[in-house]
Amino acid sequence: GGPRIGVNPPGPQMIKKNVGYLGVKMTTNISKEKRDILVNKIKEIKQFIASSPQDENTATLLSYIADIEKDIKGKKYGLVFEEHKEAIDEKLENYTPVLSEDKDLFINNGGQMNFLIEGDNLASLQLLEKTHKGAIDFIYIDPPYNTGNKDFIYDDNIIDTNDTYRHSKWVSFMQKRLEVANKIISKNGLIFISINNIELSSLKLLCDSIFGEKNFVTNLVWKCRSSLYYTEPLFSDITESILVYAKDKSQFWLKSFDKDSIGDEKSLAGFYLNRVKKKYDGENYSNPDNDPNGPFITSGKVRNDGRPVYTVVSPTGVEHTEAWVYTPEVFKKLNEAGLIYWGVDGSAQPRKKSYLKDFIGNVSSNFLADEFMRSVNSDGKIRKEKYFEVGTTESGTKELNDILGKSLFDYPKPSSLIKYLLYLYPKKDFSVLDFFAGSGTTGHAVMKLNSEDGGNRKFILCTNNENNICRDVTYERIKRVIEKENHKASLKYMKVDFVPISDKLYYEYADELLKHIKELVELENGINFDGNKELAIILTEEDLDNFTNNITDECKTIYLGHNVLPTEEQEKLFKKHEIKINIIPDYYYRDLEG
Repeated sequence: GGPRIGVNPPGPQMIKKNVGYLGVKMTTNISKEKRDILVNKIKEIKQFIASSPQDENTATLLSYIADIEKDIKGKKYGLVFEEHKEAIDEKLENYTPVLSEDKDLFINNGGQMNFLIEGDNLASLQLLEKTHKGAIDFIYIDPPYNTGNKDFIYDDNIIDTNDTYRHSKWVSFMQKRLEVANKIISKNGLIFISINNIELSSLKLLCDSIFGEKNFVTNLVWKCRSSLYYTEPLFSDITESILVYAKDKSQFWLKSFDKDSIGDEKSLAGFYLNRVKKKYDGENYSNPDNDPNGPFITSGKVRNDGRPVYTVVSPTGVEHTEAWVYTPEVFKKLNEAGLIYWGVDGSAQPRKKSYLKDFIGNVSSNFLADEFMRSVNSDGKIRKEKYFEVGTTESGTKELNDILGKSLFDYPKPSSLIKYLLYLYPKKDFSVLDFFAGSGTTGHAVMKLNSEDGGNRKFILCTNNENNICRDVTYERIKRVIEKENHKASLKYMKVDFVPISDKLYYEYADELLKHIKELVELENGINFDGNKELAIILTEEDLDNFTNNITDECKTIYLGHNVLPTEEQEKLFKKHEIKINIIPDYYYRDLEG
């Protein structure tokens, strides 16, 4: 430990030089220094070439060097991967996607009009970008996990663990689809993405680049199986992740969960999202019946996080002053429903093993209070340090078997999981999209929740038809669930077709596109024209003449092509019959007009 023989003690300059290496002050970016040296060398080469006699070769060299310089200066932090091109990319360069309805599969059972789209989901997303840009509030997807066990098919090839571009192909595949998803999600929208550890890190970096790191909400950890599953000799893997991103996290949290948007506090969202600042200060909650569980009186104080501080009196007369996550009214309803356990010392805590049904009507007839409380902290925030338990893949398998008599999926998600995620959104009337629809779990969950809480959520499901999955599984499940559980919901079955546009001018295929406008109008507005006497669609002058010549009082609304101009007499007829006119937008295929 003493001084080394023959070594001089470090002088002031040496100490100053090396202090950075001791972690006191070290700001040098070595990689940047190397890039700057390369850029300066390239600059000298460019100057030398520029001063030399100019010909085709020097011009070519300069362009090569510019490409190299651009690559050197390119992105140096984030997800780096080899980009791949799919067959669908090439198809979309030469064809434009359109929708055609299979009318034989139409389900008319009232309620919201929902849609199932069969086809490559990248093509489906391009169509949704036309009809639903900035309009989807809630997206849930369960993409292939890229396990190497035949779960990820890329360009008709099964990607296994021997594929050296396995991860790059998956990221390329996801990037294209998530970029479009980011365009169609609403300003108050959320996207939930199920994933396991194989691509979790890649997906997180990819989503940070697409949705913005600042819009990352959380990584929900879900207990996906009840039995032990050993991925390694010493470790049992029983959880998966659900990455959650907001379109605009700041706007979403500040505006979506305000008092007005929560609405009916019987909804599960209102149940625990009342942590948002509410102006209860100074309000007294009377107790005219001398209820031993009341009164509830605000203290006039608000915590830093915005929660009001209330005074609560227990049945034994013990007074508590605490920042309850529940508003006084909600707490009272919880107590009346027997969901609050009062200790002998007057302490209050949520009661375990009790159904919430009595508290929130039919919202959660099979959603246990103890399940809820295991996944939610006492202040109403979802726990992130552990995991939440709402169904498992085993229960998802049983559910699918009960409906179809077969599963066809190794680890299907249970509808209770998606229903739980839907609970997190604070409204009952919003649009839901799943573009990896698989067995149709998301559609099933939307219908169940609507039936339970009287909501008006509507869904769009997109999936390919590999092995007839869309027709025989996704559609069949929705159809049987509607019949068996008597949900008020309707469904239109659409297929993605393609119209060739390569080497053609717009007017050469415009008439063909016109044949598919009706489906886009139905998709955008959630309506059905066929057999509906209250609605009409008019796309040509001939359609207009036929309609006005046979006009009836039954028709209440018409959708009119943007380039169809009614005469003065026709406009008078519309006014006389009190018909509302909606102009069909020109943005469906505006990009093709050139």
